[in-house]
Amino acid sequence: MQRHERIIRLTRRLVERPMAPISISALADAWGAAKSTLSEDVQLVREVLAEDGSGRVETLVGAQGGVRFVPQVARDRAEAFLWDVARRLASPDRVIAGEFLYASDVLGDPDVIDTAGAMVASRFAHAGVEVVVTVETKGIPLAASAARYLHAPLAIVRREQRVTEGASLTTHYVSGSAKRIQTMSLSTRLVPRGARALIVDDFMRAGATARAVAELIGEFGGEVCGTAVFMATSQPAQKMVADYVALLEVGPVREGGFDVRPNLGALERRASHVD
Repeated sequence: MQRHERIIRLTRRLVERPMAPISISALADAWGAAKSTLSEDVQLVREVLAEDGSGRVETLVGAQGGVRFVPQVARDRAEAFLWDVARRLASPDRVIAGEFLYASDVLGDPDVIDTAGAMVASRFAHAGVEVVVTVETKGIPLAASAARYLHAPLAIVRREQRVTEGASLTTHYVSGSAKRIQTMSLSTRLVPRGARALIVDDFMRAGATARAVAELIGEFGGEVCGTAVFMATSQPAQKMVADYVALLEVGPVREGGFDVRPNLGALERRASHVD
């Protein structure tokens, strides 16, 4: 196998499976190449991806060994992306009855969801995420994208318990927006006992849903290592969850449209869970 073909295959394996460890020894055996040669290839790919700002290639030590690709969205690209999405959402024709913001088309745009998922994954790449948890239904695309970039399974909290989900844990909570008692359930097979979970959703107003999900995860003996949402309202300023990341902040209706702004603080990488 010639070097250019080897590099293309190596890059594709890394980028197509973010956060998944790749054994250099296994590749050396499969491709009939020396490990030292592959290490040189990895270094070249690492330099190119770092210069491009699309991610980092990390070397894994210990029992895992090998390398993995950690997704990243270059800051200038991330800022441009957030401002573009904010402009789309701020349009006056998106205000619907009850002063709600229509965003289903944006949340269904594959380019938006892919980039937003990569941004969430980059922020929590070193938080030790073992499962991504979301609530049906609008948050599923973003959560699925983040889960793919984090190489973690996706667990969906249901509004109603389903027979097909098997045994489930159920909780009741008071919705922050509707001000009424809601129910949610999570299959006991979806979240491993004691798993570190990242909560991902499309929207946060008061944070009641996110807090209820966190409490549900706690029933599994799990630990919430972060909460990320596509949009969060500026009011109430004090949410029911202490720590969360929102890509966009939605303010009050002004001149017929919502005041939507990027939360540039979301671009700062979260402190590492592991050194």
